[in-house]
Amino acid sequence: MRIELPGLFDLQVNGFAGVDFNNPAATIDQVFSALEAMMATGVTRCLPTLISSSLEQFAQCASTILSVDHPTFAGLHMEGPYLSPLDGPRGVHPLSHLRAASVEDFDRRQEAAEGNIRMVTLAPEVPGALTLIEYLVRHGLRVALGHTAATPQQIRDAVRAGATLSTHLGNGCQMNMPRHPNIIWEQLAQDELEASLIVDGHHLPPATVRAMIRAKQPSRIILITDAMAAAGCGPGNYELNGEPVVVNVDGRVTPIGKPWLAGSTLTLDRAVVNTVKLTGLPLEQVWQMAAHHPAEYLGLSPAGRVVADWDENYYRLDTLEVTQGPNP
Repeated sequence: MRIELPGLFDLQVNGFAGVDFNNPAATIDQVFSALEAMMATGVTRCLPTLISSSLEQFAQCASTILSVDHPTFAGLHMEGPYLSPLDGPRGVHPLSHLRAASVEDFDRRQEAAEGNIRMVTLAPEVPGALTLIEYLVRHGLRVALGHTAATPQQIRDAVRAGATLSTHLGNGCQMNMPRHPNIIWEQLAQDELEASLIVDGHHLPPATVRAMIRAKQPSRIILITDAMAAAGCGPGNYELNGEPVVVNVDGRVTPIGKPWLAGSTLTLDRAVVNTVKLTGLPLEQVWQMAAHHPAEYLGLSPAGRVVADWDENYYRLDTLEVTQGPNP
């Protein structure tokens, strides 16, 4: 069946096609090529994501990305450095670069990004987090909660301060936690929080995906990839923000010698197909989770069109043509 749908919008992508957006040595041409490869999968807008690093590294990486003239660029997602320092919740974010949240530090990074940071993921239990959330919201940024070991009360406080999204819900948290209360139940229960999910078969079990979408309702779900440099490539050794990671034959990405995940090799069109297969929801409804919902979360509209062949019996989606619309 031939379908034509709006272009996809990825709110969280750390790299693609062999290029790590967090590598200060990445060139303008390499980043352009990565965005071109991503667009071939149906993504017409994205937020390149810079994770916890020094101000100097952040500034260098941001400068390279901003120098790339590509229509998919819709701003930056800054994930960290205001995150939990605990093993597990912090994931692969370097402990040495984590810090308390501060308006001053954010302003320096926003200045380096020439005002292009549109979304910040932070942990609400970090000192200074609530003050920074309120500041960011006043200045029109979106604030997400992630890489956190917060208490339920700290999550509620962050929501009252203006946080509106759970970053990759069910990941970036403790591997073992109380049955209840815990940070997953609390975020599911907060209607003010939308939830982004990585549906790659590694980050969340199938039953968890179904339960989270039912709890949040499809209208409050955003599909993301959290892709790193190996997305669009094959198994092997790669780096994420200078840290060595390994990609196995089924696409699972882990730091060498550690059990937790380190981004994904997922593409957003595949995330849509996986979600349709797991939930039984119509393709058009799931597509909205990766197109309309992320765009609307940032106050934008989906851009461009994707023409593809869809085989609903075998869950096969073959992208035929991607066109860019005007920048919303």
